[in-house]
Amino acid sequence: MALPEARLDLYDDGVESPTESMAGEMTVTSTARNTSDPSAPNFNTLDEPIKDTIMRDVKAVGIKFYHVLIPTEKKNSLLRDWDLWGPLVLCTFMATILQGSTDAMYDGGPEFAQVFVIVWIGSIIVTLNSKLLGGNISIFQSVCVLGYCLTPCALALIGCRLVLLATQSAFMFFLRLLIAGTGFGWATYASIIFLGDSQPPNRKALAVYPIFLFYFIISWLVVSHSNV
Repeated sequence: MALPEARLDLYDDGVESPTESMAGEMTVTSTARNTSDPSAPNFNTLDEPIKDTIMRDVKAVGIKFYHVLIPTEKKNSLLRDWDLWGPLVLCTFMATILQGSTDAMYDGGPEFAQVFVIVWIGSIIVTLNSKLLGGNISIFQSVCVLGYCLTPCALALIGCRLVLLATQSAFMFFLRLLIAGTGFGWATYASIIFLGDSQPPNRKALAVYPIFLFYFIISWLVVSHSNV
């Protein structure tokens, strides 16, 4: 005996066949691409000329140098839009100037690679100490700030280099010491301004001490540099 056939109709009334095509329009709204403000959510540089990209990055680096030279409470841009271009340039410049003489008799400074190791490993150690103390800042943001805050030390190195062109005496040594000390204090103060709020209030002293020691070592390399 044949069983009754069951059929489930999934189509609306008026549709003649399952193969009947559907027609319609789909409209996709597009927003204008932002190529000027990196902090905006729709920031896009795919259609941007290379020249504009380079000039925007150079301008961003210059703004960070300005914030370090004149440290204020407006520090969000330095922490938010971090980069390592400035620290790399400063580290390369200082390593080139501070490297020892090729003549072993007059060698009075470290090698190029040694300065690189001191700067980068030192900044990483300071950053790890900050994270272990409960800091709410990322590793790259901390390295960025510590690197950019080398600017006063680099300026002090230029000043000491100019002093070395004159006949050396005890007064000239103390002048170099004053210049290097000013750069040390400036760099330490700027880094504390930018990184201080990222630490718990009861642990700020523990976070500041490695920063103090880091810039002290860099400043000692600057003041002890004696090659012209």
